[in-house]
Amino acid sequence: MTTTNCNFRITLKACRVNAGLRQTDLALMLGVCADTIKNWEKGETSPDSVQLQKISEITGIPMQFIFLPGILQ
Repeated sequence: MTTTNCNFRITLKACRVNAGLRQTDLALMLGVCADTIKNWEKGETSPDSVQLQKISEITGIPMQFIFLPGILQ
């Protein structure tokens, strides 16, 4: 992925799936429960900046390209 297209956003779920991870896999890597990941993907809650940075590192998607449902960016 190139970082030149600033209008491109990918959902948290798409980041996870693209990285070949299940919700439980990502949850273990982040030290949270799978329900937390589900709630983030549904937009009911959102990760903090430290968790978002870890998600970025795990999935290889820059933070500024990760779209969180329910959160205006």
